[in-house]
Amino acid sequence: MTEVNEPQCKIEFRDVRFGYEDRLVLDGVSFCVWPGELKGILGGSGSGKSTILRLAIGLDKPDSGKILIDGTDITLLNEEQLSEIRRRMGMVFQEGALFNSLTVYENVAFRPVELGWDEARIDREVRRVLEFVGLLDAADKLPDELSGGMKRRVAIARAIIDRPEIILFDEPTAELDPPTARSICELAIRLRDIDGVTSLFVTHKLDDVRFLSSKYVEVTPDGKPRIRKEDGQVCLINTRFIVLDKGKIIFDGTDEQLWLSTDPRIRHFISDDEEE
Repeated sequence: MTEVNEPQCKIEFRDVRFGYEDRLVLDGVSFCVWPGELKGILGGSGSGKSTILRLAIGLDKPDSGKILIDGTDITLLNEEQLSEIRRRMGMVFQEGALFNSLTVYENVAFRPVELGWDEARIDREVRRVLEFVGLLDAADKLPDELSGGMKRRVAIARAIIDRPEIILFDEPTAELDPPTARSICELAIRLRDIDGVTSLFVTHKLDDVRFLSSKYVEVTPDGKPRIRKEDGQVCLINTRFIVLDKGKIIFDGTDEQLWLSTDPRIRHFISDDEEE
């Protein structure tokens, strides 16, 4: 009899608790992100959204509970072992966190240079990711010459330069106008659908939820990606959401389930967003 291996979560939190001094930030948080899935993390300010990303990449350690990346409990690892795990991960910060004295090209090439890649490989990969995010023409510009949306796209290019399996997005659409925010969500969708990247996408915007959960990428016969809208023939199963409130998960499911939720806390969150 052939043994069938059960699918394994790419990212898993098991009863995670975390606090700063006398303030409890996460209170028994548990969830799973499957390979190739985009998990949106929603909630108000101070609900613990960004804390989850810091814990997932090992910048902080929980007070209790387990955090597993590909089945490995990273809470038990030392810094050298964590570095090995982080090589399979990329992170996009809200503020971009670019080096202001380096050009766009040099910002994206920074990690490959640290890793000791040869010049030909660096040039090939930097150009590949800059083309992916639509900034190849801006390669020689400095960060101060870029708009907020362009800076976020540089941050995404830098995060994916070494083809990570996991990407953590920390409010990547914050303070961006709707068209620019949609372009950032579109990049996350392309990573999900074309490259099979697993991601956590922190946001407080329901517009992000609507876009991420209703669009997918179809590759045309000539090899070009095209954004399509979910319809009666296509139902996305690789995008789900959790909602945090006072350090606890109060929702974990699909966007359809989110809109239909009768939980008063979720209704309040949705109405607050729609009033903004």
